[in-house]
Amino acid sequence: MKQYSNPLNRRAFLSNNGVAVGSAALASMLATESNAAERVNAGARDDVPHHLPKAKRVIFLCMAGGPSHLETFDYKPELEKLNGKPMPDSYTAGQPIAQLQGKELKCQGPLTKFAKYGQSGQLISDYLPYHQKMADDICVIRSMVTEQINHDPAHTFMNTGTAISGRPSMGSWVTYGLGSESENLPGFVVLTSVGGRNPQPIASRQWSAGFLPSRYQGVEFSGSGQPVNYVDAPAGVQGLQQQRLIETIGKLNQHRLKSTGDPEIETRLANYEMAFRMQTSVPDLADVSDEPQHVLDMYGAKPGDGSYASNCLLARRLAERGVRFIQLYHRGWDHHGGLEKYMDICCGLTDRPTWALLTDLKQRDMLKDTLIIWGGEFGRTPMFQGKGGAGRDHHIKGFSMWMAGGGIKPGHSHGATDDLGYHAVDDVVHVRDMHATMLNQLGINHRDFTHKFQGLDMKLTGVEQARVIDPIICLLYTSPSPRDRG
Repeated sequence: MKQYSNPLNRRAFLSNNGVAVGSAALASMLATESNAAERVNAGARDDVPHHLPKAKRVIFLCMAGGPSHLETFDYKPELEKLNGKPMPDSYTAGQPIAQLQGKELKCQGPLTKFAKYGQSGQLISDYLPYHQKMADDICVIRSMVTEQINHDPAHTFMNTGTAISGRPSMGSWVTYGLGSESENLPGFVVLTSVGGRNPQPIASRQWSAGFLPSRYQGVEFSGSGQPVNYVDAPAGVQGLQQQRLIETIGKLNQHRLKSTGDPEIETRLANYEMAFRMQTSVPDLADVSDEPQHVLDMYGAKPGDGSYASNCLLARRLAERGVRFIQLYHRGWDHHGGLEKYMDICCGLTDRPTWALLTDLKQRDMLKDTLIIWGGEFGRTPMFQGKGGAGRDHHIKGFSMWMAGGGIKPGHSHGATDDLGYHAVDDVVHVRDMHATMLNQLGINHRDFTHKFQGLDMKLTGVEQARVIDPIICLLYTSPSPRDRG
């Protein structure tokens, strides 16, 4: 392949759908660096970061379906006392409820035990024994609120800050601002796994670039089989014939770019080049044969099985190789019934690998500049729903998430819900506040981070009020001015 080492030939090589990568693959690969692949942090805007960052990258662990805060991090003894009794109308009157709307509402007490762990005394349930081990590493936010009560729009809101489809995802915003540290891998990678009750579908538009340049959209990797479809070069393509073909296609592509000046042609060429480089980088990434057995055992990973455990290990390898935003979805947390059974399953599949990922990063001195975010699109109701044993409905007025690394206070608890876990009442954190805080840790002022679209300066945090959650941030660096905190 020596004859294809120059940029023109590489671009031409990958411009031919029948020679290098299929058109479907190319469409999925439009999430990379800028055209200047030679630059470190390729694709980065000149006007960011705005201040000294504490994090270089983000790993977002999405427990898709909505894990119950009342069985994980938010113990409510009063709810336990009222188990089976009518839910007080004062909590629910006029409030949005999903499937329980119009039905008799009864209190459902916690279905597991809680205890305090670590020097911090974090309250964590018995469903999460490995989270108990990292109580002093995570910052639990117990006062999250969101605005969408059904799965797909709630995911859209969590990912984009709005329920309007077609807007850029947070991973796209981050790579748009900071680019990628990798020349050979996309800046934004998505992995999915299943296990539990009723795994809700996750549409690929959840990692769309929206109105941002298409090179910033997420690339979905597979934890089993071929990591990226059609990335391998085809068999049977011979030397001279290929050379003549790619030279011709290269000239046509360059002519088209010169005549139109269309930036999307430039984007396409850059992504073809990325696809070429991925032919060698992706197989190397996915081959975990160089991982020591004790590391595989720590994650509980079986290479190539597509499990959450294997995806967590892959996430660490992606982080090491400079990928800016890594998003893992575990689908199976929609527990309208059979809550005890399916919490056992979901926590059994995710608890240990999550601890392993955090521990592995910490041992490699990477946690300090890697921001980990864990949570679902919403929480679950304090009220009983019985679709096959005790369950809980969707809930948006108060739930839990946690953050770790990247300058976030370890062993810290923030906010609270009321006595029954219904309303967030202390230090309420909106999804937009989480977005603002994530950007802040990456060195980005959310108010000044915009993209012109349809005559408007669009932002991840939108036009509504958003704030950085200052109490959860380690004050180890000079913070932005009060203006930046608005």
